[in-house]
Formats: sequence, structure tokens, C-alpha cells
Amino acid sequence: MAKSKWQVYGEITGPVIMIGFGSIGRGTLPLIERHFKFDKSRMVVIDPSDANRRILDDKGIRFIQQAITRDNYREILTPLLNSGAGQPFVVNLSVDTSSLELMRLSREHGALYIDTVVEPWLGFYFDTQADNALRTNYALRETIMAEKRKRPGGPTAISCCGANPGMVSWFVKKALIDLATELKLDFTEPQANDRHGWAKLMKKVGVKGIHIAERDTQRAIKPKPFNTFWNTWSVEGFISEGLQPAELGWGSHEKWKPKNARKHKKGCKAAIYLEQPGANTRIRTWCPTLGAQYGLLVTHNESISIADYFTLRDKKGKLDYRPTCHYAYHPCNDAILSLDEMFGSGGKAQPVQHVLEENEILDGIDELGVLLYGHGRNAYWYGSQLSVEETRKLAPFQNATGLQVTSAVLAGMVWALENPESGIVETDEMDYRRCLEVQSQYLGPVKGYYTDWTPLEGRNTLFEEDLDTRDPWQFRNILVH
Repeated sequence: MAKSKWQVYGEITGPVIMIGFGSIGRGTLPLIERHFKFDKSRMVVIDPSDANRRILDDKGIRFIQQAITRDNYREILTPLLNSGAGQPFVVNLSVDTSSLELMRLSREHGALYIDTVVEPWLGFYFDTQADNALRTNYALRETIMAEKRKRPGGPTAISCCGANPGMVSWFVKKALIDLATELKLDFTEPQANDRHGWAKLMKKVGVKGIHIAERDTQRAIKPKPFNTFWNTWSVEGFISEGLQPAELGWGSHEKWKPKNARKHKKGCKAAIYLEQPGANTRIRTWCPTLGAQYGLLVTHNESISIADYFTLRDKKGKLDYRPTCHYAYHPCNDAILSLDEMFGSGGKAQPVQHVLEENEILDGIDELGVLLYGHGRNAYWYGSQLSVEETRKLAPFQNATGLQVTSAVLAGMVWALENPESGIVETDEMDYRRCLEVQSQYLGPVKGYYTDWTPLEGRNTLFEEDLDTRDPWQFRNILVH
């Protein structure tokens, strides 16, 4: 029997329960099959849609066509968690299910758990009775942080371990070490979860802020029809987060706030939000291939968790240092057209929603990285430049965007098996070197680039703008007014 070229990282001794089998679930499955030893007869996939059922039938994997809801989740999942010996692993890749409740139930039954986002029950994103502060990712993250404080330790549950949030937190630490080395600073790399040590290093390096800077250049073979929403990953997920308020971790160097910016009264207070939807809020950013570009200030968990993780306070608790941090996302051009249509019709989503599959894409890359700015080398981008062509060779059932997410799920699962009693953790707290060691085989070129670009470049030439020319990296200069 020929030896597999894929490394097996560990054994899942109990049932594998995958909740959600859309584009990300479909792409994660072959990575689980390649890299873990487990009993396939004890795996079950749960999803309200049977669109991808044929894949499971061909593999002999049990499928339950059912939406997991507030009313039925315990009834459905408890028997699966208790089915036989070994430690279960819950892989939550769904929408409209409470990550907090599924995480809590998993840990009650001794199971390992992972998800890619703090997801709420159905209705949260579009609740007209809730004020915008309650619809933020800040509010969702605070529920996980409260659970972590209330129930420390126990079975490992990894919150928000996709490409972003997730992988980008590992990129931040790698980029920070690159910068400290480039600047010839005298430093010792902090331990994996030495929050204070990492924050001190970032302050020492002089980082004012971080963009999760992404450019998706994947192009469909056929043009997008009118009245449809096309994307390279979950349309439902993108619309949901895109209609949430724009959010960003708020840095200690910032001197100005937009008039519609709001602070939070409780919690870590590391972020602010704007009274406008993130997918309709543009900012200036930079990626290596195409250079300067507009991005969308779509809310993401990592905007808050990274800013919180790298916060320093003095002995009296007063803020000493924090980087600004936010997503700066230019999705594929079909998604941009889709957003224009949606917002042009008052935010009403198109009736036809479609995720571009790998065989529908002509070419392109998903260039996803972190841009650390404001330091002695101006700005440094570090990240993945994965093409759809390479993706086709690396793994089935996904495009470049999907593989960046599913490979992060793989890395998180490996870390959880190797650290099974770590309690609730965010990706900022994990060993970035180990996680990238596992994931990098699926990321295409992973490189760093320095740039002299600033958000003031080419500005104030034809029209008068209210800019802060003394500090190019003020959010005032980054936001497109």
C-alpha cells in the first residue's frame, strides 16, 4: 500500500460532528480526511440544505438535513456527543447558529470545539429592535470573553479560527518579528501567549496600526447577471457582516474620530463602531500586487481581538498603548458589483445568491495579509498570495479564498488536539509558529513586502481635503469621507 504524502497530525478518538456544509464545510472535509485519523462511521454532517449531499454520500459519511436552532440544538447534538467512547470534536462552520451555545454544549460533554466566527442565532443581524451597539462583533465577542472568565480551563474551544479572523493573527506576530529583526532592535521573542510581552514588543517596534489588507482578484469565466449576488465565499455570511456597523480597534495614537463614531460602555473598550454599514464604508489601504486601493471597512472579530491583545495599560489601568486595527477588504469585482446593486436598492439582498466554485473561475489570487504601519520602515505587508490555479492542485472543492479559511481550520484543529485542555482561546493566544507550520502548505506564496505608500499619497491635488499632514497614519487620512 502506497504511503500517503499527507502528514497525519493526530487522532480524533470520538465522533466528528461538522455543523454546516456550505463552501467552507465542503472544503474542510478533505483536509480532515487527509490529516487526521478518525472513524468515518462516527462522523456526521448537519446542514439545512442538501445541495452538497452527494459528496457525503460518495464518501459514506452520515448526513442530517436539519437547521440547528435555539429550540432544537441540545436535542439534536447531545445524543451525537454521547455516542460511544473517545473525545468528540465539533467543527462549527455554520451560519445562524449561536457559537456561544454550541461551544458551551460541546465543553459540557468534554468535546473539542472550533469555529470561524462568533455567530449568533438567526435574526440577530437584522434585528430592528436592537441598537447598533448590540449588533456589533464587539458585543458578540464580549459574550465569549464572559464565558471564558466564567468557565476557565477545560476542553479546548477555539473561537474564530478561519483566515480572518484566525490566520491573520498569526501573520501579525510573524510580521512583528520580521520588523523587529529588520529594525535591528534588541529583543527576545515572547512566549506564545505572553500578551504583555507581545504588546511591549509592538510598542517598541513603533507600530501605529494594522490593516487586514486583502485584495481578491479572482475573475469568473462568465459575467455576473443583474439581480444576483456573487462572491468567492459565503454570500449569506458576507451580507450579514456587511450590514453590521463598521468597526475598528481604536489606537492610542488617534487624534480624531468621525462624527458618527461611538464608544462602548462595557467590556475591553478596545474598539469603536460607526453608525453606518461596514460594506458601504470605504478606506484607503495597500496590497503588494496592485498597490494602493480602496477597501471596505467590514467588521471582523480580529479587528477587536488584535487591538485588545496588543493593549498596554499603566499600573493605574490607564491606556498606554494600543494599535488601530481593522479590515480593509477589496472582494472580487463581482462582489463589488453585487454590493453596489444591493445598497442601491436600499440594502435589499438579491434573490439569487451564489458562491463561485473553482470551475467557474478563470484566474486570479486572493492576496490576504496584514499591513503593519507607522513604524521606522513606514509599512510592511505580510501574507498569502494564493492563486485559484494553485488551489486546484492543492485541494478539491474550493477556490483560493476558501482554502485560506479551511487550512486555518485544519491548523486550529491540530493545535486543539495537541493542547486539549486549554479552555476557550482566541487565535491571538495560540502558538503562531506551529499553526503556520501546519497551514503554510496550503497558502501558496507567503511573503513580506515593505512599501513607502501612505494614505496621503496623491492627495490634495485637485480638491481641498481636511487631512492631517503631520501624521499620515491617522484614521482621518485613511477613511474615505
